[in-house]
Order: sequence, then structure tokens, then C-alpha cells
Amino acid sequence: MPRRTSYASVAAGTAGTSHQTASVHLPPAPTHGLYQSRNSEQPTRIPQPVWSDQDPQAEGGTPIPETWGSAGREGMSGFSNLRFINEPFTALGARFGNTGLGGFFIPSYLRGSKYTEDLEASHKANLASQKEEPPPPRSGHGSLSRSSSGMNLPKMQASHRGMAYEIIEHQPAVVETGPGPLPSKWVEVDKHNSIEIAGDGQQIRYIGSPKLPDHEAAAARTDHPMPPQCGIYYYEVFIESKGKDGIIGIGFSGANASLEKLPGWEPDSWAYHGDDGKSFCCQAPGKHFGPTFSSGDTIGCGVDFTRRTAFFTKNGNFLGNAFRDINPGIALYPSVGMRRPHAHLVVNFGQRPFTFDIDTMVERQKEQIRGEINSTDVSSIHPTLNKDDMCKALVAQYFSHDDYVETAQAFAEEVRRETVALNGTPESPIDGYLAIEEDHDAANRQQIRAAILDGDIDTALRLTNTYFPHVLSAHRDIDFRVRCRKYIEMMRLAADLLDTPPVSEPTNTQATNGHAEEMDLDEMPAQKSSEADAWDKIDTSNTISRDMRWHDLVSKAIAYGQELNHEFKDETDPQFRDQFKETMKELFGMLAYKDARKSPAARWLEVGERVKVAEGLNAAILVSLGKFSSTALERMYKQTVVLTEMISEDGGVGSLVNVRHLLKGGGHSL
Repeated sequence: MPRRTSYASVAAGTAGTSHQTASVHLPPAPTHGLYQSRNSEQPTRIPQPVWSDQDPQAEGGTPIPETWGSAGREGMSGFSNLRFINEPFTALGARFGNTGLGGFFIPSYLRGSKYTEDLEASHKANLASQKEEPPPPRSGHGSLSRSSSGMNLPKMQASHRGMAYEIIEHQPAVVETGPGPLPSKWVEVDKHNSIEIAGDGQQIRYIGSPKLPDHEAAAARTDHPMPPQCGIYYYEVFIESKGKDGIIGIGFSGANASLEKLPGWEPDSWAYHGDDGKSFCCQAPGKHFGPTFSSGDTIGCGVDFTRRTAFFTKNGNFLGNAFRDINPGIALYPSVGMRRPHAHLVVNFGQRPFTFDIDTMVERQKEQIRGEINSTDVSSIHPTLNKDDMCKALVAQYFSHDDYVETAQAFAEEVRRETVALNGTPESPIDGYLAIEEDHDAANRQQIRAAILDGDIDTALRLTNTYFPHVLSAHRDIDFRVRCRKYIEMMRLAADLLDTPPVSEPTNTQATNGHAEEMDLDEMPAQKSSEADAWDKIDTSNTISRDMRWHDLVSKAIAYGQELNHEFKDETDPQFRDQFKETMKELFGMLAYKDARKSPAARWLEVGERVKVAEGLNAAILVSLGKFSSTALERMYKQTVVLTEMISEDGGVGSLVNVRHLLKGGGHSL
């Protein structure tokens, strides 16, 4: 059955709203919180002994830091579970503050990870694409929408024609892109009928029958599964009210687990139960795990995908690993279950600070991985160089290869001085990498690179054809990319022109009483359409309006784009032909917008895109000279990124490694 809304709708904060507003049980939320915290700040964590009568390492999973203790409950002691019985749901925003701008958030323990970098990039891309779509029409008297912006239409009465139906307008489905999103709320489409959701999907309570058969209950799952690519996932549940008997299960389950039983009582479900303190796994008998929990407690549930284990916390205490050998082959959703009236839970998926110090736990696991990386033996890569010398050789070769001649020379001199200071001799195992020879080709490549980075594509093309005349003809794809950049620079210039005043200041004025008199725009002589070359003969500094200049630039860009299309449309290489069609579609799509910076292809206008073109052309020139197209350092970096991504897809240790952060932080961040 259809289950999940798209990431784009979650990022925009629009997913699932229609379900919540349609709930017939949900009373209106008050304008202020019913329960106020005595301390709005994160409670101070006070190290205390961990409660557990079992060996926390018995499951072979996440190690327990000895210094971790409980967080004080002062910040929650003002919550009165007795008041819940006769009071409506608490407004979550009034109690806990903002849950995240536009529904998008990054938990603190995941910040800086490769997964969240991809998630944020996907979020921004989806927001940009949504801005380009026209807003849906407002519901009016002629609309059948159930939106609150329209009038309330009475339901049609049943007649001899048959049953009456409500017609609901649905928004078009949004294509999901990028990495899988994080769980963010409980949803109406994946809960038992005896459960009611409120507080922007953050609060949940039992409203069903007080008398259920022994093995029946009501459960709920989140909008999205826990992504294994994040490495470690964690969320917390505050027990606002335990209900009559405190029969509550907190854990996670697969999409096919029944919602009519507590998590842990069904296949593909795992949970920690509050009434007896036992852990339940996939219908197996419960095992004694930890203390019972009740109203006012905060229970945390975490899954360590890198070790295939699951752990729980209580009020900031790490209780240990409850499960091992978690199956990574199925999507696992945070899940809770209840079976007694007045049971009321408030969840935190990372929109607010956690009670348990999960950040430190994740960081310590990263430190362990970092230590394993630093202790790796690299002698098999280059038998004559140690790790330090190999790094210096890679850097020296990078500077020399990419034409940073002066930098390469300065680096070589610094290495020699350091060698003399340490060994008393300037001789070094990497002398061959430090020898910088005069390279005329390198100087020519520098000129070409500088021209592209300045946006002067005509000069870059002229220099390339002068110094390396066969490169562009031998690499048609590079030729196409460089010339596309010329079209983009023309559109960029036209877009920048829109930021200038409509009419430029005149250069020739007559002074009258100390004031300059400008010729009125309406008095400008009309241009004859037959004068095709009139533009080049007119001084535009004081006579041509901004819009006319913009129109001229765009017209020239169109003509150049047509020239590109005519020249490259008959290429026979299938891969190049597909790339050509897609690129031309995007480039000509800019013309649908007066300001190309607002088009879906606006990324092409960024200055950083010039670097990619310059590097591509430089690589083609190097190949024509019989050299490598990229440096050993670049190849090593790319290979490392690919390998870490491969071992992070199923939640492997690569999910805790961010190569870019590792290099940027000098080894202090993964």
C-alpha cells in the first residue's frame, strides 16, 4: 500500500497536513502551553552509575562510556501528567519551541556528515524547483477543495442515485530526489485507529478501548524510515502520561509489522517495554533488559547501523545494547505502541536538544575510526616512502601538474629547509618530485586557465587554438563545453545588466543654471528595423535604455546558441549526443526567464562553474602532451570518496566518514 510522502513535501513542511486537520478526535490546541518547563535550557548532564544488572558488552555492540550519566529532570518536572486527563493536547511549539524551519532539520549528532550534506543539498534543490512552480489556485466558491481558504460546501444527501462522495483535490505527486529523508513525525496513514496525533505530528496518545485482549495494542510509525547511510540514528520519547498500567513499547519496526500489537510482539519489530523493563524482538519471549519507565521519564532509542546493534537510554543514562544482528535489508521505522487510555507521548526526532549526550557517543566512535585510518600501513603503496614523505610528494606533484609553478617552487624550498633541519642534509627521498623545470606549456596553460576564470572565453579559445591547435578538434566534448560557457557568459552579462539603472547617465550635457539637462527618452530618434548594424555604430553610454541593451545581448546569445546547435547536432557519439541534447535544452531554457538567474539552470551562471570548464580543458591539453589528465592526489581523493560511499550505503563504517571534512579539518573531523 502507498505509504510515504516525498522528501520534497517534508522539506517544505507540507506533507501529511491534510490528515491531521481531518482528525475528528483532535480538540483545538490552546494558544499557550498547558505545561511549562521550569528550565528552558538543556539540563546539565550529571555523571551517575548506569543502571543495569547485565553486562552491557554482552551483545557485542556499542561500547558504553563509563562517564555517561543521567541528565537532571529539572527541565521536565513541571509537566503534570494528572492534568492531561481533563485537558486537550498541549501545543508543542509553546512547550518546546520551534521544530525546524519549513519542517527541515538536522539533528546535532549528524551535523557535518556526508549524509546530511547530501540531504541539505537535496533540500535546497527541491526548494529552488518549487519556487519556479506556480502556486496552486486558491479555493473559491467554484472549487471543490477542502482547503480552509475556500468556503465550506455542504455534503450532498444520499438519494436514489446512490451514495454521496466527498471529492478531494490532490496536489500532483512530487518526484523524490536525493538521499532518503529523516523521520520527522508520526503520520495518520501509518497508525492504529485508537491512536490520535497532534502537535505537528510530535505528540501521540491512546484514545481507544480500555479493555483489549491480552496481546492487542495500538501502534504507530513515522513518515520515513531511519536511513542507514547516517550510520547511527537516535530519537527520544518523553512519557507525558503512562496511562493506567504503563504498557508502552518504544522501538522500531518494518513497514509490514502489524499496528495492532506493541512493537516487539510482531516479526520485524524490536522494542523496550515500560511495564516490565523487558526487550522484545520479533515475537521472541521478552528478555530482562532495564528498569521500568513511567510518566516523566525520557526514553531514547538508537540504532547503530555500523555495528548492527540497537541501544536504549533512560533520562540520559545509557542502558546498553538490547539487540544485535539487526537486519539492514529492510526499512526500519521508529515505532511506539500503547494499550491503555490516557497514555500520552511526546517525541523528539532531533528538532530539539536530546536528554542523552548522543553527540559524544557518535564523536567517540568517529575517533575510533580515525585512529584505524591513521594506523593504516601505506608501505605497499610506495615501498621507498614513508607516510609523511608520500604526502609531500603528492602535494608537490599536484602543484607542478596544475601549473602553480611559483607555489611549487616555494613548497620545494620549504621541504628542503625542513630536511636540513631534521637530517643535516638537503637530500630527500622526494627530490625527484621537488624538481621544478621551466615549462613553456605550463605558462601557456596558465594563460588559458586565467582567461576562462575571468569569463573571457573568446581569449581562451584563441590561445588554445594558437598554442595547442589540435586539442579542441580531437576533444569535441571539451570544445562543446568551452563554447557553451561563452553562451552562459553572454546570458550572465544580460542578467547582471538588470541590476543597473534603466537609463545610464549621459556623457554630454549642457549646463543650465548649474544643472545638467538630459535628453528625454521619448525624444530619442527611432531606430529603423532595416539598420541591422546600427547597434555597433551607436554610443550606447547615453542613448540606449537598459532594456534595449538587455534585448541586444540576449539576441546575440540566441544567435550564438543557434550556431552551437547547428555545429554539434550531427555528432555521432551516442554519449556525447545525449549530453548535447540535455545541455542545449537547459541552456535554451534560460530564455524563458527575463532574469536567467531565476531559471532552473541558474547554477550554470555561477562563477564556480568556470573552474570546471578550465579543469576540463587543461586535462585535455595534458593528455595531448602525453601527461596524466589529473594528479595522483586527485585520483586518490576521488577513489577514497567512491569507496567510502560504497561501504556506507547499508550503514557500514563509511557512513561515519566524511572525506571532505577529514581533509578540511586536518584529521580533527570526520
